[in-house]
Amino acid sequence: MKRRNFLGLITLAPAFPRSASARSTVRIGLTPVFLDDQTFLNRWRAYLEQVLGREVVFVQRGTYREITELVLNGRVDFAWLCGYPFVRYRQQLEILLVPVYEGRPLYQSYLIASAEDDWTRGLEDLEGRVFAYSDPLSNSGWLVTQAQLLDAGHDPEMFFRRSFFAGAHRNVVEAVAVGLAQGGAVDGYVYDALARLHPELIARTRVVWRSDTYGFPPVVAYPEVDYALRDAFRTALKEMADSQAGQELLGQFYLDGFRDPEEGLYAGIERLQQRVERA
Repeated sequence: MKRRNFLGLITLAPAFPRSASARSTVRIGLTPVFLDDQTFLNRWRAYLEQVLGREVVFVQRGTYREITELVLNGRVDFAWLCGYPFVRYRQQLEILLVPVYEGRPLYQSYLIASAEDDWTRGLEDLEGRVFAYSDPLSNSGWLVTQAQLLDAGHDPEMFFRRSFFAGAHRNVVEAVAVGLAQGGAVDGYVYDALARLHPELIARTRVVWRSDTYGFPPVVAYPEVDYALRDAFRTALKEMADSQAGQELLGQFYLDGFRDPEEGLYAGIERLQQRVERA
């Protein structure tokens, strides 16, 4: 089976000309999830600046690849990555913490369809139809579905009449809601957050299937970041749950806090990676 390679290898650029300790700002990369509320991001920035004693800059890009490249090349000090790019480049990244969602550092991929579609019961029912993925470096929004199709004996390149990358998970939901796609793969955490923030949008879709649980998207560091800054940032995130201001911000994340990753947390994503990338 010959399949298109959406991923390729990320090229490492020459080393960043200044170390993190030499910069006055802390640069944090964010992937395009639902955290696009600038009011919220301004509050979180102010919180981190107060704790760290440095200016904080959030760097947002349209794709997971762009943020992954930035942290691999030291253009940002830290990044909140999906588990899939972390697994692919874990030898070149340092994991700091993993978020805790509903008591666990885990989340799921959701297969969604239109609320008006009352007959689709699983992925097999979407054969020959239009499907929306979020990003080729997304575990929940691409990798899970690819592995599911391969395990069922299908060629992912031939199964759907057409598939496309919508970008953010919210875009996948919107594509299904308005009929641009008959099915889509989304991050369950983002979908559930959207259900609270935009119930009118979620009401136009429904969850057809929920995957096994996987390690929640981790917070990682550029390996050569200043040790003191790395430890201060790690402590700042870990201690958010200990203050009222931090708890309020976590509540807007719909998270319980951040904690140390446990052994084997991303083994499930590693298995999916091996299944898909060797096909």
